[in-house]
Amino acid sequence: MSTSPKPVKKVPIHLQSAQNRVYIKNGEIVNHDKSFKADVYIEDGIIKFVGPSSEITIPGGVRTIDASGLMIIPGGIDPHTHLQLPFGGAVAVDDFYHGTRAAVAGGTTMIIDFVLPNKHESMIEAYDKWRSWADPKVCCDYGLHVGITWWSKSVSEEIGILCKELGVNSFKTFMAYKGLYQLNDSDLLDVFERIRHLNGVAMVHAENGDIIAKNTQRLLAEGINGPEGHELSRPEEVEAEAVHRACVLAHQMKTPLFVSGLTSKSSAELVGRARRSGYCVFGETLASSLGRSMSAVPKGDRIYCITSPPIRDSAETPRQLMKSLAYDDLQLTGSDNCTFNKEHKALGKGDFTKIPNGVNGVEDRMSLVWEKGVHAGLLDPCRFVAVTSTNAAKIFNIYPQKGRIAVGSDADIVIWNPNATRTISKDTHHHACDFNIFEGMTVHGVCEFVLVRGRICAEQGNVRVAEGFGRFIPTPVRPPFVYDIIEGKVQSPPEDQHEEKLNGNVAKRFAELDIQIPVQEPISAMLAGNLAMPAEGSLCSTPSVRGRVDGKRDMQESSFSISEELDRSGVRACIKVKNPPGGKSSGFW
Repeated sequence: MSTSPKPVKKVPIHLQSAQNRVYIKNGEIVNHDKSFKADVYIEDGIIKFVGPSSEITIPGGVRTIDASGLMIIPGGIDPHTHLQLPFGGAVAVDDFYHGTRAAVAGGTTMIIDFVLPNKHESMIEAYDKWRSWADPKVCCDYGLHVGITWWSKSVSEEIGILCKELGVNSFKTFMAYKGLYQLNDSDLLDVFERIRHLNGVAMVHAENGDIIAKNTQRLLAEGINGPEGHELSRPEEVEAEAVHRACVLAHQMKTPLFVSGLTSKSSAELVGRARRSGYCVFGETLASSLGRSMSAVPKGDRIYCITSPPIRDSAETPRQLMKSLAYDDLQLTGSDNCTFNKEHKALGKGDFTKIPNGVNGVEDRMSLVWEKGVHAGLLDPCRFVAVTSTNAAKIFNIYPQKGRIAVGSDADIVIWNPNATRTISKDTHHHACDFNIFEGMTVHGVCEFVLVRGRICAEQGNVRVAEGFGRFIPTPVRPPFVYDIIEGKVQSPPEDQHEEKLNGNVAKRFAELDIQIPVQEPISAMLAGNLAMPAEGSLCSTPSVRGRVDGKRDMQESSFSISEELDRSGVRACIKVKNPPGGKSSGFW
């Protein structure tokens, strides 16, 4: 069993005494399922009261915050960071102090970072290394995913130790990075089967590494060695093919799948279609792909914006990805925060394969999603909370400790000003890097206060954090939000009721948002799933009904495929079910 170092606690005087008790009054509480007027009382890092002021007597020595005209929302949870990550000849400059400080400044109160063992390195030793880096430095709570970068009997055994003893329920596989991290399909099947046996969550970086390797070899031979070669080596269809394949492989093993860091419209649509055909799959997109398109980046600056999968060239992609979040094709937003300075990026001048991959995002994610989603009219505030906080808490089994304003929950709270604006700049951000890919962008949605387990760590632009104050948060296995779907415990309403509501209120709402959605047809009884329904009270909030419906068809004997025919919006497509009863192919959409 692993023995990780204990956190070093260095809590300054200004974070002690009265801040153990905080009373927030006159605000609008926004959770993923509803919003309402109420006051909040916090003591010793826990929410003790939520309700009207008439129902509580406030003790002495309490810090009172007047949130009139503001929103009280759960602190953001960023499920995708790479702090202090060694990459080639460089190390990400945002370490666990600077990275979590930047997170808190932007309203994120918990991160989940990735442990990435080297090939043939023990996963337990890598886990211990990450804990030793993080525990003394983190300013907010954190969890860990662990990458599976090679496969063997010892790796299988260590996954069990991580799940049962070390508080990790999620494991990331790679279909890209040939010769480094990439697993073949046979190994992926074994990994997914093992994760399912342990009631964990499989994650995947979905790009076809074999195609990328071939394309890269050809591009370099043709003299295309600048940053433009990066996206040319891994176009949208290379991501989409891997997404489709990963969904099928995981479904065959009856394993829940989290598709990490999607950057293309077609891949987001594939995840949505898989979910509607009964697959237990969740999709994440990134702040960088919601906030930027490569076509808007000057050619001289593109070397600083290299990510994998890449930020896409089309100016329409960010809006399309936000639409996918709106109608629940995608469920989460991460940052993939992995920052390098300009000098590090310059290592790849003349050879795009040597550009350190990664950009900033952990500080600006919340404001970007608000600006591009809520302010643009594509999300409502409840859905904003879902995709920036609650869904991550549910998928990784830390809800309602995190991701909700409720009695008994951790007091990770953001007092949010939806109307205030700020301009993003490297000169004012809290990252350690010397550039910001969102430079000059003005965004609505500003944190007035950020509380980390009840302590005020950011107040009206002043960030006051304590190095080592954050805790490691275990993520237990068998998250109900995920496994209730796998085990058929979440049932959908009758098909006629589902169709009536879908073609009525939801379609009307999406029409108002200028979101083009496909015409819905009755779903055949042979299909073991359906389109998730929005939660009551908020048509764009987290769908409250997901799962399977009883049918005669065993979905293990079918698969969905990408239709080659898309309309101009790129939204309509066909899922073909192979070998249905009667021997004829059928589909929906």
